[in-house]
Amino acid sequence: MMELLYQDNDLIAINKPSGLSTLPEGWDSSKPHVRSIVEVDFGPLWIVHRLDKETSGVLLLARNAAAHKSLNDQFANRQIKKMYSALVFGHFPKTASCALPLRINGDRRHRTTVDHVLGKPASTDFEAVEYIEDCGSWINAYPKSGYTHQIRFHCLSLGFPILGDPLYFTAESKTFSNQNSITRTMLHASQITFTHPITNNQMTLSAPLPEDFQNAITSLIK
Repeated sequence: MMELLYQDNDLIAINKPSGLSTLPEGWDSSKPHVRSIVEVDFGPLWIVHRLDKETSGVLLLARNAAAHKSLNDQFANRQIKKMYSALVFGHFPKTASCALPLRINGDRRHRTTVDHVLGKPASTDFEAVEYIEDCGSWINAYPKSGYTHQIRFHCLSLGFPILGDPLYFTAESKTFSNQNSITRTMLHASQITFTHPITNNQMTLSAPLPEDFQNAITSLIK
């Protein structure tokens, strides 16, 4: 069973592992995904939000239609706060922000791109947590919007691509990742704060860093 972070009659929260899709993949619907695995133990579930396949961390799922609607409305109104942890290439500043407008599926590789005319307003705040080796930083990201690949693209736009990212990288970050055996995007959804859909209590749920993320930090600290 996947690591369970929280459960009640209205919602559950899991710590999604890297490499597992939130929903069925269009080209192969037979592959395991979050809902197909978790529903075995909890019955029918509603997907509230998504994490990229390679991104690990806290993921909410609703257990009834009322909870689904409430959480969906909170996401739509940007009332939910999220914190992500990432390992990036380069010496990140203590704090930084990026507010480039984003266009989803903006090129032939289905990457998110900047589009000042048709793009959706998107912003992310960042803070450095620790500097690792001479060419890396452990950072926290606080997205104020939630578009596909937003954090990954904003990191690259600031000049600090996430280590192991196969889509948003530079030649230097790719080489550094390969040299240090980093084989997946080092992005983890660490924390989420929201209002419980039924009780209206504010909740904050956290997902511990996965083993591969911790090992990468340990191996890079000199």
